[in-house]
Parts: sequence; C-alpha cells; structure tokens
Amino acid sequence: VQLQASGGGLVQAGGSLRLSCTASGRTSSSYDMGWFRQAPGKEREFVAAVTWSGVSTFYADSVRGRFTISRDNAEKTVGLQMDSLKPDDTAVYYCAAQRSGRVTGKRAYEYDYWGQGTQVTVSS
Repeated sequence: VQLQASGGGLVQAGGSLRLSCTASGRTSSSYDMGWFRQAPGKEREFVAAVTWSGVSTFYADSVRGRFTISRDNAEKTVGLQMDSLKPDDTAVYYCAAQRSGRVTGKRAYEYDYWGQGTQVTVSS
C-alpha cells in the first residue's frame, strides 16, 4: 500500500487547511486510517484516526473540536479538515494505514504503512 499526502501549506492562526491522503497499491484489504504529526525536536504524535468503515473516529485531545477526519473508500482517500489552527499545530503531518481487525491505534508503531508527510505551518 502506498500513501500520498497533500494539502499542507502556510496559514495564519485561526485559519483552515484540508489535508488529503490517497491510497494506491494493494488496497483490497480493509485499513483503519490515521493522521500523525511531528514538530521539530518532538516525537511523532497521534492526531486522528478513522475505522475502515468510517463509522468510528478518534481524536487527540489537542485537536478535538477543531479537526475532522473523514474517508471515502470508493475514492480511496482520507481527509483531515483542520479549522481554528494554532501555531502549536505547526508540524509535518503524516497519514498512515493500519490493517483492520485490531483496535484502532493511537501509537505510530501500530500502523503498517506511512505516507511521505506534508508540512503545515501556522503563523501567529
């Protein structure tokens, strides 16, 4: 499975961005999908996840109420709508896929495939 993330950029605090992740390759299996981020000098941290069915979603406390994860299995895409952005949201954002059948992960090591990352910069 190959994942391609896009949609990052520079935005002022309070603004919005939408990230997208497109899957290709052996996508016949069901995958839970997640977004993680990594700021300079910090560990990669969980942002949001959605089950393969799209029924259940999970968020880090720091983004709950501001970010929304969604997926379109027909288009093989996962989106992350980011509103009310803050400078602390500045990071490289990564999408990741976890084979379904396990508890949807919130830790990087639980995911099997990763995209290349897209930079999000929020200016104050």
